[in-house]
Amino acid sequence: MKFVKSLFACLVIFNAYSIQAEEAAPQEFAQGFISDELFIYMHSGAGNNYRILGSINSGTEIKLTNEEENEYTQIIDTRGRTVWVESKYVSAKPGLRYIIAELNEKLANIESVGADLDGQLNEANNNTEQLISDKKKLNSEISSLNTELTEVKSQLKDQDMNIKREWFFNGAIVLIIGLVLGLLIPQLTARKKSSMDSWK
Repeated sequence: MKFVKSLFACLVIFNAYSIQAEEAAPQEFAQGFISDELFIYMHSGAGNNYRILGSINSGTEIKLTNEEENEYTQIIDTRGRTVWVESKYVSAKPGLRYIIAELNEKLANIESVGADLDGQLNEANNNTEQLISDKKKLNSEISSLNTELTEVKSQLKDQDMNIKREWFFNGAIVLIIGLVLGLLIPQLTARKKSSMDSWK
């Protein structure tokens, strides 16, 4: 009897040690999903006769422990509980609700990106319109400056012509005065000589 008690105590200690070792070493579990039923019950063991621990919604992502028995599969739910559900409701692929939710999320992201792109496009269009307006203003200013430049060139040309005319007239006047003096001085000197000769 004492030997049986000792053996039983050793088994209890060994069992507790193995449980602690399992808890200490984290295991890698496969990903799974609950198929497209509204909800299913979770049991504490592999069968309907085991206690119901709650329900789980369709499309829920779960972890598979790879334990199967009596057409039941052991899973780890989102709260970290190890439970059993009927194998026919467990799938390695996501259900339609999960896919739809994922697609809706992707669609929302795409719409958000589309809205951002629309905003950037509108901003680019506004910038383009502003650039076009600035270009028109610059072209108008360039045209105005070209007109002013043409007028200034015309004024300079007229001014050059006026200066040339003025020099021409001044030169002509000087020439005429020179000719007059050239003609008058000899006559005056000749008259002086003749008048002096007559006085003699």
